[in-house]
Amino acid sequence: MSTWVYIVPPALVLLWFVLTYNTLVRVRQHVSESWAGIDTELKRRYDLIPNLVEAVKGYASHERQTFEAVTAAREKAAASAGSPGAQARDEQALVASVNKLLAVAESYPDLKASGNFLQLQKELANTEDRIQAARRFFNGNVRDLNTRIAVFPSSLVASMFGFKPAEFFEVESTAVRQVVDVSFNG
Repeated sequence: MSTWVYIVPPALVLLWFVLTYNTLVRVRQHVSESWAGIDTELKRRYDLIPNLVEAVKGYASHERQTFEAVTAAREKAAASAGSPGAQARDEQALVASVNKLLAVAESYPDLKASGNFLQLQKELANTEDRIQAARRFFNGNVRDLNTRIAVFPSSLVASMFGFKPAEFFEVESTAVRQVVDVSFNG
């Protein structure tokens, strides 16, 4: 009977330690997986933007500065491989330039009636919705990881193995937090 007193408590502590470590690893993997979801949706947006620019370019060739700004912002955002915060800053600049492009498009009734342009608008709005959903999912996983790293006693395991809090993917401007308005009706 007395031998169990010396074996069971350390075994329980070891079991807790292993379970806590595995949970932290699992949650960190969820963060990585959900970031990949955001990355996929951002790449989808990057692929749509050149088509949108080309559609508008045919109607508004004198808006060269706007086209160049959108192209430069897209290239910078697509090349961004930094932290979620750095990516968010690049995305903010991209969304602002796309909004300017869409404002230019509003001045051209023939463009607004173009089937190709209408399809691109629909795809862009759909993509923005998907990015927003992926961002919420990612930030939820980041919250879970950061909470597990911060709360006692799992913080002991996290600090022993170098688990670091993850960075949220947040857009700074409230205007950018909204879905890009691609409606050209009325």
